[in-house]
Amino acid sequence: MQTDRTTLTDGPVGRHLVTMTVPVLLGIVTMMGQALIDAWFLGRVGDRALAAHAFSFPILMIVSSVAIGLGAGTSSVVARAIGANDHRRARRLTTDSLLLSFLVTAAVSAVGVVTIDPLFRLLGAPEDMIPLIRGFMTILYAGVPFVVVGMVGMASMRATGDTRLPGKLMIFGSILNVALDPILIFGVGPIPALGLNGAAMAALLARGTIFVGALHLLRGRLNMVSFNKPRAGELRRSWRDVLHVGLPAAGTNAIVPIGAAVITAMIARYGPEAVAGFGVASRIESMTLVVFYAMSAIIGPFVGQNLSAGKHLRILQALRLCMLFCIASGLLLAVGLAALSNFLPSLFSDSDDVVRMASLYLLIAPISYGAYGMVMVMNASFNGLGQPMPAVGISVGRIVALYMPLAMAGMIFFDARGIFAAYTVANIISGILAYQWAKAAVHGRIAAESELRGQLQAAGSESFDD
Repeated sequence: MQTDRTTLTDGPVGRHLVTMTVPVLLGIVTMMGQALIDAWFLGRVGDRALAAHAFSFPILMIVSSVAIGLGAGTSSVVARAIGANDHRRARRLTTDSLLLSFLVTAAVSAVGVVTIDPLFRLLGAPEDMIPLIRGFMTILYAGVPFVVVGMVGMASMRATGDTRLPGKLMIFGSILNVALDPILIFGVGPIPALGLNGAAMAALLARGTIFVGALHLLRGRLNMVSFNKPRAGELRRSWRDVLHVGLPAAGTNAIVPIGAAVITAMIARYGPEAVAGFGVASRIESMTLVVFYAMSAIIGPFVGQNLSAGKHLRILQALRLCMLFCIASGLLLAVGLAALSNFLPSLFSDSDDVVRMASLYLLIAPISYGAYGMVMVMNASFNGLGQPMPAVGISVGRIVALYMPLAMAGMIFFDARGIFAAYTVANIISGILAYQWAKAAVHGRIAAESELRGQLQAAGSESFDD
């Protein structure tokens, strides 16, 4: 393994952030675009399929949070190993994290399959929609281990500073998914129309392709996977290091869809059309937040490599540039979505009630998108620092201490408008807190290392005097 993978520790900070973000951005754009196309196809099937898909969205996000957490843990430890020029350790960590991710998600999927019916009843799904949801979720759960291993593999690639390969994988997988959607949803020739289950099958096949591609590239192109049997102690150490960041990161990401599940249950009181509208708006939101997702995917490797290299000022510069970009792009998104708040939802449903709910959300929530972007990027920075607990605190505080109580109060006094306004307020407060906390954490590292150097110099001086 070559040492030129530590290039993130040298050169202009802004250029690194841009060149790393763009491939990830393109990959995520195609994946989010594919999700929107999925919603459009399901809208053609009917509002029941769209509503069933919306009910499943928070659960899918919870499962995805496991993958994101394991990926964050892997990216953090691998990037720090590369920054310290310990490339053998980086290879061992990558291999062991792939095995860990498969075992964990296989267990999660098994639990998920046996809890489908009671879980979705708890979320407020009508009884007559449970069979539809059950078929859809059973297919998706079956593919979760392969989906997650692919995502963790791509996180390992980004840790090396290479974002082009995972970007290409995401683009290819998304194109394949879109190509399979109409075939499996509506049927072609001898292939029957599978409806919502067809969308699940298309996603499973596309993500399986990413899984195979990620393993091939990690092994053949990057030499980051070893098939040698690890020593038990080394395996435990790898898993401990990955989970030190991975478990809190998974919790950080899981709290968001858990909050979304609670909000979905609140909105379900207004009827299935309202849930469908909220689901459409959530899909549009995911697409518009794509640049923040991309930045949060690359800031961890950048921070991790520079941390191990002792280049803290580069980290502070990166955080400031990310903050300024989030604010500027967030304002542009808010203006654009306000102008298109009626048009975009109408692309997914002909129902006035569905469009009305989605439009209301897109008028209120985007005001805070820049602040939400700061939350995502700063939380990822904490993971890169190997300090995941502040990110947990920020995310739990945003959802549990701010969003949910404010949403409940808002629902009582202002109906759905109050729920969406609560989301905006929670994002703005959390974004400001996240940026200030991340800066303080880096300054704390600088002060601690400066104090340690002073102590070592003093000890050396005393030894010389003696």
